[in-house]
Amino acid sequence: MYLKKLISLIFFFAFTGVFAQVDSLKEVQKVEVRYNRDELRKELDKIFSDPSFNNSFWGVMVKSLKTGETIYRRNSEKLMHPASIIKLFTTAAAFDILGKDFRYETVLLANGTIEKGVLRGDLILKGSGDPTFANKFCGGDSKKLFELWADTLIAKGVWAIEGNVIGDDRQFDNNRYGKGWNNELNSQWFSAPSGAISFNENIVEIKVSPTKRNFPADIIISPNTSYVVMNPKVVTVDKETSTDITTTRDYNSNVITITGRIKENSNTFTDYVSIDDPTTFTMTVLKEVFENKGIKISGGVFSINNYSKRIPEENLFPLYKHTSISLTSIINEINKNSNNFFAEQLLRTIGLEIYNLGSAENGIKALRELLDEANISPDDLVMVDGSGISLFNLVSPKQIVALLSYMYNYGNFKDFKASLPIAGVDGTLADRMSNTIAEGKVFAKSGYNTHASSLSGYIRTEMGELLAFSILLNNYLVPTSLANYIQDNACIKMVNYKRN
Repeated sequence: MYLKKLISLIFFFAFTGVFAQVDSLKEVQKVEVRYNRDELRKELDKIFSDPSFNNSFWGVMVKSLKTGETIYRRNSEKLMHPASIIKLFTTAAAFDILGKDFRYETVLLANGTIEKGVLRGDLILKGSGDPTFANKFCGGDSKKLFELWADTLIAKGVWAIEGNVIGDDRQFDNNRYGKGWNNELNSQWFSAPSGAISFNENIVEIKVSPTKRNFPADIIISPNTSYVVMNPKVVTVDKETSTDITTTRDYNSNVITITGRIKENSNTFTDYVSIDDPTTFTMTVLKEVFENKGIKISGGVFSINNYSKRIPEENLFPLYKHTSISLTSIINEINKNSNNFFAEQLLRTIGLEIYNLGSAENGIKALRELLDEANISPDDLVMVDGSGISLFNLVSPKQIVALLSYMYNYGNFKDFKASLPIAGVDGTLADRMSNTIAEGKVFAKSGYNTHASSLSGYIRTEMGELLAFSILLNNYLVPTSLANYIQDNACIKMVNYKRN
């Protein structure tokens, strides 16, 4: 007991001064002080020398896009884990290779003939990696698109399918997860598997609501599908007992176990769990939607790789073609909301475009040309996924700033910059630097992973000068709010930069 109290006191006194700083930050930030280059360097040195980070490692670089001058550097050439900053490389390459007007195409095909309202053959869905079969892009219900397809078939007079429902996912390889991803986290929504055919970002939503004391809780899954097997073990408890619920899915399984307790009259508990096999998941839901619409399907659900019969390409004819939203909108989702799944799909799409097979390896291989153009040696960094989940990724602040500079000078800068969260306004920076001089002037991607926090992008100074910057932090043990405070304070100082 004494030891616990002692540890608590140590942490209290260690961080009391820090959080007092945080509380008073907004007042300090409202003071408009202009810093020339030397003054700014001193201010940034002071900020990044905070003793709370003595055991941590800062990497920083700030560059003027007006003159090309390096305004500040600190361990700028050291390789560090960048977390979600990797998404800047993925999205920059997508703009460069695919073009801002690129759209995914998904085709519903028939293998057979339609006679008297019956498709005498298989129904085939040919995917291309489209990540947007999701609630936010389907009017709040990801099933609506499948309902539209069913209505299209009914309008053509088709009321029955004698064959199977087959997903053609051959445009992507079978490596669904990124290199170095933790298998223990594969059931988490933020590390959902990739696939050429995907649905609802390859996750299901689980809602747990209380009933009467000592009775099982109500559990609803969305989309409601037979593909997922529920193993509910949640009981309703009295109001004085806290809610404690855990959801798990075993590796290579679609059995989701929900355990714990939920207190009476409490709000609904919501969680998200990834599924195991994107193609089978998608085709199962599609079959169920079609059957609910009244289309009888006699066959089963298959991935084309597990289908024993050969399907002659010459026998296929299209029933419906779906075109996605533009690449610009997809990249906005990736950078504004740090969407891991979208980023992984996009990296594989880049590989598909250049090497005719969507894989993370091919995507990174294609990306190397962009790195060369940005004067970044591909051999001097490590990139293994498109989202930044992997701890194997290693990039320096200097390389990040070089990428940002390239996009400013040669890339699709307007759309790229517009995809980044804006401090105090939207995305992952909506709640950061608000009501400060930096609000609306910092356009940057944030990133978090195990003991890593990062912020990189562009800053418009009060004098109108545009800066490219990268702030990486590794091996920190203090609260993430403190890391954010340091990064935000540095950005505010940079906003106040004035040229000599």
